[in-house]
Amino acid sequence: MDRALLPRLAGWLERPDVRAVDPDRIGALSAALDEADPPVSVGRGGALIAYDPGPGRRRLVALDRRGALVAACRWAPGGALAWAKCLTAAGAWIGIEPGAARHPAWGISDRIWRLDPVAPWTPREELTVFQAIDYRHPDFIPPLWEPRRLPPGAGTAVLNLLAGLMKDRGVARVRYRGPYPTEQLFTTLLESFRHDASAVDPLGRFMDGGALDWLPAPHESHHVAAGICVQLRQEIDKVVLDGDAFYRRDWHGVIRHEPRVVREEGERVLCSLWALGRPLEDRLALDRTGEVLDRPAPVADARPPAPLPAAWGAALGEIIARESAGPLAAPLRDVVAGLALEWGSVPGDLLRADGARVRLSRRLREAGVAWIREAAPGPERGQRAVGFVLEVARLLAPVARRRAQAHLEGLGPEAQERALAAEGAPARELPDSVARLLALVASGGA
Repeated sequence: MDRALLPRLAGWLERPDVRAVDPDRIGALSAALDEADPPVSVGRGGALIAYDPGPGRRRLVALDRRGALVAACRWAPGGALAWAKCLTAAGAWIGIEPGAARHPAWGISDRIWRLDPVAPWTPREELTVFQAIDYRHPDFIPPLWEPRRLPPGAGTAVLNLLAGLMKDRGVARVRYRGPYPTEQLFTTLLESFRHDASAVDPLGRFMDGGALDWLPAPHESHHVAAGICVQLRQEIDKVVLDGDAFYRRDWHGVIRHEPRVVREEGERVLCSLWALGRPLEDRLALDRTGEVLDRPAPVADARPPAPLPAAWGAALGEIIARESAGPLAAPLRDVVAGLALEWGSVPGDLLRADGARVRLSRRLREAGVAWIREAAPGPERGQRAVGFVLEVARLLAPVARRRAQAHLEGLGPEAQERALAAEGAPARELPDSVARLLALVASGGA
């Protein structure tokens, strides 16, 4: 490593928030910085990970290139993990307390807490649990109970810390050991692991019982400005801007369909609102290291909102249900039917949900109508109508799925078991509700 970084690190280790993680071990680490081979590693983007100078490779703190503490571990005298914590992209501290709970499905569990942001370890709110891990040799990806209870970005932060600890211990391959491996979990794992490149149809293999090897590949997180966190490995993969996540579309050969994308334009990296294969609005410009070049203000629209035609509701519920897990199908149709959908101004985004009222960006509607009208009447225009409706359905789907999942979690145990055992609806012709909506959209009456 570049020894010129060591004086800067030595100064950061003296800060109260860093020293308080484990005063004795941080003191020993500070003294070890003068050794020929100091216990420190530096990431491609400048992140620093500092280790206990004693036996074993036990990380103590991870800091971004500005010195912000982003993760910390305290180890018990026998080598077991006492606790660990990590910072989400939105700035919330999440803690892991090993072996502090039990779960009826997998027994001993590690508890996840929301922590006091100032104290080194002061739990404030119990969030959920995951299957207990031996952190001296973490060799599997654990199942998480009720992931919906985690604040935004917490699951990614915890998985990235686990991936880092696995890499520290030389664990080369792991598998997910849990029920219901989902597409959402698959895409979340891509942020901190790489799937086995030799696997054919990796998503299909993962969802078929989790039979897919994962290679730990933790990312670096850098808090580059107020409200902006950049996540990178070889390149910038993800940016969180004021709580909204923008993703690179191609993740290890897997194409993510997201309404907010990270894209490159020459030497600039842009965070853009995205639909119909094109940018609708650029929200942030960075250089390739993640430093901010421009942060344009969100574009507002003073026109009053207008409700979507009634044809949208039932059709969107049907489409989202067909692209979701079988147990969620019926609740999803009910959830979408109960929403008040409208076109209107959504500054800086494409959708905003406020209770039962969901506002979709009028910019999206106008872009969709223009794109459809560019095609000649007939099959091509019909295909574009399908594409636009799918864009709207996939934009609404995360909100609808969270609410349908909450509905399932509120059922009694027997009702939950019946729902989880349900098979997806068999393939059949599109219902009349979808056909009517497609005809309406193709005619320009969106």
